[in-house]
Amino acid sequence: MRRFLALGDSYTIGEGVAPADSWPFQLQASLSRSGIELDPPEIVAATGWTTGELLAGIAAAAPAGPFELVSLLIGVNNQYRGGLLGEYRAEFRKLLERAIAFAGGRSRRVLVLSIPDWSVTPFAAGRDLDAIAAQLDRFNEVARRETAERRAAWVDVTTVSRRLGALPDFLGADGLHPSARMYTEWARLAEPAALAALGIAKR
Repeated sequence: MRRFLALGDSYTIGEGVAPADSWPFQLQASLSRSGIELDPPEIVAATGWTTGELLAGIAAAAPAGPFELVSLLIGVNNQYRGGLLGEYRAEFRKLLERAIAFAGGRSRRVLVLSIPDWSVTPFAAGRDLDAIAAQLDRFNEVARRETAERRAAWVDVTTVSRRLGALPDFLGADGLHPSARMYTEWARLAEPAALAALGIAKR
């Protein structure tokens, strides 16, 4: 069986939904239905984690590679807490290097998902929505460039989060986190990159 490591924050654990409805588990299930053997994901993530806290979480969990697939989705809490972009860049770079190391040094096995835009959710009411969106764009551009430099795969989930993120069917009960249906969309967007990472032609 192929092994899958998912690194991140609440968006990776699927805050507010059953574990099976989180996007990493939905991705694994979709690939399984297509006859592609992939172990259920090993998750190193927690609600509220920033890049620095994910680095500490990885050190504590000490996942043992190599993994055939590694995902990374992190940064929303850096933005939410008013973190500095330079600090995010430095810590994200370390996380991406760790992810590549967990993938046996093969960057093509690493998927980086963009940070979704929470400014469209009810939770953001009363805040400066344009400023939030603009800040997230800057954080995502940093992550996208770092990902491209290391030839890992970039998966844009920000666009779909902005298009569907305020709709009840795509929004969790807390008015902030995605529903299982939104996570299905993320898994669908990640699947072509996952197939490429696993060296499997798209079916």
